[in-house]
Amino acid sequence: MNSLFPMLAVLIWSANTVVSKAAAQALDPAAISFYRWLVAAVILTPLCLRPLLRQWRAIRPWLGRFSVLAVLGMVMFQCLAYYAAHSTSATNMGVICALVPLLGLALSAVAFRQPVGAHALFGVAVSLLGVCYLLGQGRPLSLLDGGVNHGDALMLIGSLSYALYGILLRRWAPPFGSWTNLYVQVLLAVLMLVPVALSAHSLAVPPQGVGLVAFAGIASSVLAPYLWMRGIQRLGSERTAIFMNLLPLFTALIASALLGETIHDYHWLGGGLILLGVSLSQGGWAKLRGAFKPA
Repeated sequence: MNSLFPMLAVLIWSANTVVSKAAAQALDPAAISFYRWLVAAVILTPLCLRPLLRQWRAIRPWLGRFSVLAVLGMVMFQCLAYYAAHSTSATNMGVICALVPLLGLALSAVAFRQPVGAHALFGVAVSLLGVCYLLGQGRPLSLLDGGVNHGDALMLIGSLSYALYGILLRRWAPPFGSWTNLYVQVLLAVLMLVPVALSAHSLAVPPQGVGLVAFAGIASSVLAPYLWMRGIQRLGSERTAIFMNLLPLFTALIASALLGETIHDYHWLGGGLILLGVSLSQGGWAKLRGAFKPA
């Protein structure tokens, strides 16, 4: 029963990837980027405003760090995802998102001098092979001629941004409680997205876009984080993180059912190699080897 919390959170985030793709046909990406976090701020205010005001003096010195987190995790990652949706599939977006743990490992090694073991390096190599296979649509060498699809490139940059967000969030560990930490970042993101929204061709939300904005702002930005935090409380962070490996599978299945996207062989093979590499980089090889040791 405890595993239901993170699984539902991942299911919602997977559906939101499909929502991002559907929104490309109905809303300006700058508009939905702004409305998503505005809706989340409105929903969170009754719950979080009073705790924020009580801790305001302690929070003020943290505003610089909170601003960096808001830029990386809410402004860049989500904006780039909405723009990427105009030129890549929801299935590709979900598979590329699976790279976040691996990108975090690489950033930790390069930027923070964190040692990387042999198993992690092997995992990186396996995942990179999967990325090339996926982005080359089964023909990795074609990337040398045609390069990477524009939408896939934006999604890769967004995933890199989110990986850095995760690293800094863990290193800084703001001590104000999960909901207050989230609320401060949401408020800052809304402010930062005002200029982005003003650059939109249109801020109008057509009837078919209302549900998309509501899902992104309520289900994906408030409900899913709540479920994820409950999962961490019940299962611990390491066991909960494993459920993120389901995101590309859920995204592909939802995109196939709702958007009619075709799941090709290169999605299965490329995505499988990426997830295998992520698992190996996180110590999965040692666990696998241990499972086959004689008792």
